Amino acid sequence: MSDRHISQHFETLAIHAGNTADPLTGAVVPPIYQVSTYKQDGVGGLRGGYEYSRSANPTRTALEENLAALEGGRRGLAFASGLAAEDCLLRTLLTPGDHVVIPNDAYGGTFRLFAKVVARWGVEWSVADTSDPAAVRAAVTPKTKVVWVETPSNPLLGITDIAAVAQVAREAGARLVVDNTFATPYLQQPLALGADIVVHSLTKYMGGHSDVVGGALITADAGLGEELAFHQNAMGAVAGPFDSWLVLRGTKTLSVRMDRHSENAAKIADMLTRHARVSSVLYPGLPEHPGHEVAAKQMKAFGGMVSFRVEGGEEAAVEVCNRAKIFTLGESLGGVESLIEHPGRMTHASVAGSALEVPGDLVRLSVGIENAEDLLEDLQQALG
Repeated sequence: MSDRHISQHFETLAIHAGNTADPLTGAVVPPIYQVSTYKQDGVGGLRGGYEYSRSANPTRTALEENLAALEGGRRGLAFASGLAAEDCLLRTLLTPGDHVVIPNDAYGGTFRLFAKVVARWGVEWSVADTSDPAAVRAAVTPKTKVVWVETPSNPLLGITDIAAVAQVAREAGARLVVDNTFATPYLQQPLALGADIVVHSLTKYMGGHSDVVGGALITADAGLGEELAFHQNAMGAVAGPFDSWLVLRGTKTLSVRMDRHSENAAKIADMLTRHARVSSVLYPGLPEHPGHEVAAKQMKAFGGMVSFRVEGGEEAAVEVCNRAKIFTLGESLGGVESLIEHPGRMTHASVAGSALEVPGDLVRLSVGIENAEDLLEDLQQALG
């Protein structure tokens, strides 16, 4: 039976897509094919299409089929990291002299890739507030080939209307790329809203347990999928078999984890709005968030990321991070455990001095799946 016909329901696809029982033993979990090369049935006779694990590996294939199904795409590709996926995508779509519109709030590593790596290759970029389709349209030039969006964005939790910006990109003859890491395919389906390519850091919610690094690209365009696959093989930054197996394990529980992440985050955001030491709370689930209506329209729930600004400035924000006990001070996000960080000095240090610089009084939370009361108590003591 084709994975595409198992079910239209996300929770069922997450468990079954790509997870075909092992034909030799009947094992319900795909094996870890920890192998570099494969015996061929004669010169050029590939058994099952496998010859060398950079080109293809059965465990990675299972993950890639799973990812494509969850995002509603035709082709999924797994990489060694989220930035490896982004690098492959940009070198597939762009040539020297092309132009990209990037958001005014984005992951620091993505900005560094554009500003310090891709720019040296002769690709130009400009910044736009992607929450405003008119601002995106104004930033587009005749050379624009890609419009890049994060929604919710990192770390300010901005919301972009994917369908509206997709229309702007189409009118410009550009491809729309959506980083869906914060929302995950359980909460948001960018391809169904008009995006051309979805990007993930699989390290985050898709893996879900802070024990793997990986990245992914998913597209509904079969031809583009072939182009990306060619570059994936040519460039070689592929996901290893054990990493692929870990992410495939993680996607099976994605729906239940995201429900709990979102539930806990909503309680924390509500508490923070009423705390005297908090000057503002950035969470798209709050009715006062400027992107709330758009988020409610295109997301199933509002996710597990919460940012807030602290009265007293940067040093006060750093002190809150240092005082937390259950919230672990650390970079990354999306694991079952709660994390706290200071973006300006940690994940987003690379954007200092740019149009993407984040406020010094900002604290970012990755809200885990622990008991919400324990998390609330920890934040209250950290805030003092």
